[in-house]
Amino acid sequence: MMTTAEVVKKKENYTSVHEAVKAGDVDQLASMIKSGASINEVDVVHKFTPLQCAAHSGSLECLRWLLWQGGDTTRATGRGWTAAHLAAIRGQHACLQALLRSGAEAAARDERGCTAAHLAAAHGHPRTLRSLLRSGADVNVSDRNDWKPVHYAAFHGRLGCLQLLVRWGACVDDVDNNGNLPAHLAAAEGHLHCFKFLVGKMASLTHTLKARNDHGETPRDLAERFYKDRILQYIDGVEKEKEHPETQEVLAFPAHDAAFKGDLVVVRRLVRSGVVNINERDNKGSTLLHKAAERGHIHCLQWLLETGADCDITNDAGETPEDVAKRFRHLAAVELLTPRTANDNSSDEELDANNMKFFETHGVEGSTDSKEDLTLDKAEKRNARMRAYHKIKELQRLLEIAYSNYRQLGGVTEEEKKMKKEERKVEKKLRQWPSLAKTKPAAASLQPRRSETMLRNKPQRRGSRLWGYKNNITDNAKCLHTPALRVSCGSLPFTELFLVL
Repeated sequence: MMTTAEVVKKKENYTSVHEAVKAGDVDQLASMIKSGASINEVDVVHKFTPLQCAAHSGSLECLRWLLWQGGDTTRATGRGWTAAHLAAIRGQHACLQALLRSGAEAAARDERGCTAAHLAAAHGHPRTLRSLLRSGADVNVSDRNDWKPVHYAAFHGRLGCLQLLVRWGACVDDVDNNGNLPAHLAAAEGHLHCFKFLVGKMASLTHTLKARNDHGETPRDLAERFYKDRILQYIDGVEKEKEHPETQEVLAFPAHDAAFKGDLVVVRRLVRSGVVNINERDNKGSTLLHKAAERGHIHCLQWLLETGADCDITNDAGETPEDVAKRFRHLAAVELLTPRTANDNSSDEELDANNMKFFETHGVEGSTDSKEDLTLDKAEKRNARMRAYHKIKELQRLLEIAYSNYRQLGGVTEEEKKMKKEERKVEKKLRQWPSLAKTKPAAASLQPRRSETMLRNKPQRRGSRLWGYKNNITDNAKCLHTPALRVSCGSLPFTELFLVL
């Protein structure tokens, strides 16, 4: 039984093949083609063939039917766009894949010399662009102005496409006919994230910021001309970082250099010994987290965060450690540095270290942080304590799991070793009792009267049956003059000593 929508669809009368294609009505499309309509008919408005119309509108079933019926994949519009170009412009990923499987040419050019890869990058469709690259499209193909897909992505601010192109081997230092790098185009249009990404991928920072196009303009000049303030602020911060030689930085800030190199042993030793504050800034405003994030050293970042490093501090360029990790595309570091929301319902009395002295003691002499920087308000202290508390609980849980796994694999913990050692000592004393019994008469003969008096004494009941034993234990021990008895009984409890006697 047909639904109401299907009945309406069946009764719909289209005036052209293109209307049936836009509606995705394969049956009406087939009926109209069988009735004499041309499979390559061009509409009046857009000059599209039915195949081009299907690629543009995303009518996948109609597109497949047209391909089966021999639709022309090489037919181009007045602007030189084939069906593959139109699918790339609109981001019709499935339609583009169907066209490529049917033999559509991915390298076909429009009137400006653009391929489908150029258009997908310009319109920000990374999934469609990936399909083109996987089908063999040239990642560094140029149009008539020597613009490559990476230039289009930078100019239009398509960061996702830009990252994809770089992963596939796009050259970020290629220039167009006017001598513009992709960084020039991103700076001129004010696309800060794209500009940061390109600066991080260039071989030389100086080369990128000082590079001039054919008109003698640097990225800064273009940003000033088009009033891109965010680009200018970023360039100012980056240039400030270059003012100090690296050798001086290493001597003045050894922990920062170690974090930059990923040397966790040195970082841990300097922080724990109090040589540096964990949130200490260098002469560029960067903390240890900034340095570790720049190179994506996860082990350093994790230890610093667990030790209490502040991931919200910004350097002189206005970047947090997370921003630095994003600029250099260290995705694992970005995930680690992404702030987590704390439990706002927690009470201030749940944990210790509420007072100001607790926080001030974390500062060290010579630190660039003032006491005001170490002073947190009530909410910040609560959130910091809760983060540390949850970390402790998590580590305890992981430690219990590790102990369990260790025991299952046959391992013995230090506590268990101590218990077994004590058990062996007790067993050794128990094994010595027969020899003690044999030497008992000799010991008794040394002090017959005192020993007999001691053995005849019964324990007095004053709160305990053994109260008499406890009172007499010192006097009783004096009658043990035999060396063997003194050695054997010296470490025994008083109850065992009485049994031996």
